Amino acid sequence: MGFQKDFLWGGSISAAQVEGAWNEGGKSPVQIDYAAVGGTKGNRKVYFRNADGSRGECSLMGRLAPGAKYELFDDIHYPNHIASNFYHHYKEDIALFAEMGFTTFNTSISWARIFPYGMKGGVNKEGVEFYRNVFKECRKYNIDPVITLYKYDEPVYFEETYGGWTNRAMIDEFAEFARICFNEYKDLVNKWLTFNEINIQIVYRAVGVEHGDSQVQYEELHNQIVAAARSVKLAHKIDPKLKVGCMIAGVCVYPLTPDPNDVYLAYKKFQNTFCYCGDAMIRGEYPGFAVRMWKDDGVALSISEEDRRDMLEGKADFLAFSYYNSNCVTTHESGEHVGGNLMRGVGNPYLKVSDWGWTIDPIGFKYFLHLLNDRYDKPLFNVENGLGAYDVVEADGSIHDNYRISYLREHIKAMQAAVNEGVDLFGYTMWGPIDLVSASSGQMDKRYGFIYVDMNDKGEGDLHRAKKDSFYWYKKVTATNGEYLD
Repeated sequence: MGFQKDFLWGGSISAAQVEGAWNEGGKSPVQIDYAAVGGTKGNRKVYFRNADGSRGECSLMGRLAPGAKYELFDDIHYPNHIASNFYHHYKEDIALFAEMGFTTFNTSISWARIFPYGMKGGVNKEGVEFYRNVFKECRKYNIDPVITLYKYDEPVYFEETYGGWTNRAMIDEFAEFARICFNEYKDLVNKWLTFNEINIQIVYRAVGVEHGDSQVQYEELHNQIVAAARSVKLAHKIDPKLKVGCMIAGVCVYPLTPDPNDVYLAYKKFQNTFCYCGDAMIRGEYPGFAVRMWKDDGVALSISEEDRRDMLEGKADFLAFSYYNSNCVTTHESGEHVGGNLMRGVGNPYLKVSDWGWTIDPIGFKYFLHLLNDRYDKPLFNVENGLGAYDVVEADGSIHDNYRISYLREHIKAMQAAVNEGVDLFGYTMWGPIDLVSASSGQMDKRYGFIYVDMNDKGEGDLHRAKKDSFYWYKKVTATNGEYLD
């Protein structure tokens, strides 16, 4: 047994976190272009100018104050402006991915490079050609790319002009963006993802991170779910061979104690934070417990018959997800809390944590794979799994990141065990194969990659690339289809 012969091995990045070139090639700004560096607690801020002239701030994915406009300030360093400079280094980087034996590669297309100012502003041909060249470079090395349409980087033009995703005009805007991408790249890309971690706002609500108005957030999410469904329908019409999946942030939750109240709370968290979106996009309709969620959050969601039809006819072809860590919940008093990619919870006494407070739980990965396989009966694709850590460059330039190898080894072992037990998984792209700007903390010093990029949190470095020990290890993993893990 083991992984199927055509199992996809690779890595996952995002346009906003690696490309840099934030104002080149006809691209318009996105919110993260106005975000500063945070820290180990992920306290990253986005800055803007208030209507009264004062400086305002909000958390990443927060909202502008009424009358405010995004603005850059001279005393703030904006790490995403440079990032890893993939925009100018993509040929070098893809060659390194190929050297590691990648058979797939996940990145996102920046909406702001294709439609900098929405449909009214027209298609930016320079942006279209940039991604065409990236995908051609992948195909040159027999890398089968899986491409994400949306990863939190719509043009700020939409927020400042339309008010963002509460405006249903965004559904048509996104569908047209998707149509252009499917038509332009259908001969180069046959597997797509619509929205990355589409459940992020609901997860934020669950942990109380600047969740804002519940009615607004559910309306925004509903519009995104409908937009995704319409995109799936468009892809199938353009070319029936195109496969379009959804991508949901993996939230693996345990009860802290065997108290039945804790057990029920853990399952309720799984329903609320994952299955609400998973059911809507895989099954084509909201789950029955959605009524409870709407009632609990004081929401009256308007769903038209056209929306219901789009959701049912635009079900995703496969389920992609991220998995980094697990968390516990309890109805009892507990003073210890841990962090994570999205979900924060109570500390698990049986697990170690990373420098950023994320639990390290490969068994949870296996458990979560089974949960998804049992519930959805659709092909699965793990699109994000990795460890952020501080790396040390030795005097001779080497980087010995055994901690990263250990993390990935144990998670791949767990993934292999799940496959041997019947889980239908067709690919794995670790996050992220090359050092990039952390979305939550804004740090370059929080490193994930097999490939080191010489750039730090202060914007210092010459951007040269270097291979870490994990680079050579992963090369053996891909060459043996996951058989070599030591």
